[in-house]
Amino acid sequence: MAINWFPGHMHKARKEIKKIMPQMDLIIEVLDARLPFSSENPLVPALRGDTPVIKILNKRDLADPEVTARWTAYLERERGVRAITLTHNQRQEALDILRLAGEMTAGHDRQKSALRVMILGIPNVGKSTLINTLAGRPVARTGNEPAVTKAQQVIKLPDNILLYDTPGFLWPKLSPEACGYRLAVSGAIRSAVIDYEDVALFAAEYLLAAYPDILTERYDLDPLPRDGIAVMDAIAERRRFFGRGGIPDLHKVAEVLLNELRSGKLGAVSLETPEMVEEETRILAEEEAAREADEAQAGKSGKRKHRQS
Repeated sequence: MAINWFPGHMHKARKEIKKIMPQMDLIIEVLDARLPFSSENPLVPALRGDTPVIKILNKRDLADPEVTARWTAYLERERGVRAITLTHNQRQEALDILRLAGEMTAGHDRQKSALRVMILGIPNVGKSTLINTLAGRPVARTGNEPAVTKAQQVIKLPDNILLYDTPGFLWPKLSPEACGYRLAVSGAIRSAVIDYEDVALFAAEYLLAAYPDILTERYDLDPLPRDGIAVMDAIAERRRFFGRGGIPDLHKVAEVLLNELRSGKLGAVSLETPEMVEEETRILAEEEAAREADEAQAGKSGKRKHRQS
């Protein structure tokens, strides 16, 4: 299943961001620490130019700390980028973002003009909660459902900082395809537009490969199942999730597995690593190059046939 979710307000947000980003002094991009690559917006590198960027790996408490450390180092390889981690209940850490913003824009005289900062983030990544913390008051709506923020707003922060809030949005094509699945697993895509069982199967297969001990401990799986569908069948048996005729209720299993993964009940889990996404990106680039070569060859063949006729 190719996951693609791009509501109309997100299309509008993309156009607004493209218009005002050149006017910004700093960009703050809030990422999900469990999937920093999949939750990163590809428009930022394309549009930011020399504007400095703070990448915040939020929900640090839900992610594998060893993998998060590798991600932080990986992201900071890009020029003008600082990467920090954050969790929702650490107010002082959140306020340190403003200090870091000052360091990265040291040449800007805030006595003469406000520091203009754009904050970006995909749905359900915790952007609105962070904004309220920075502002010291409730100025942005928060919620467990993705895409709560629907319109752009400008928020005045201490020390003459103007924070430009934008609606959380995904990009039209979630690529590589695994990115869409990881976003769905994390809860960034509305439940109404995903196939719960399909997404949970993806999660089960990933956990089986990357965190088998977590599955064994949480669901008492002994011996360890051979594949994702066997994992879901085993969970159904352990939790007594059966439908009519004793058939495993895989939809119920899917809901439990995804909800427990998202809430951290399974433990600290990262859904991707720098090495994993580099390999996925390499394979995708090779596939696209091969497709372009095939299309070019087909075009040449078509021209030859046309001349012969």
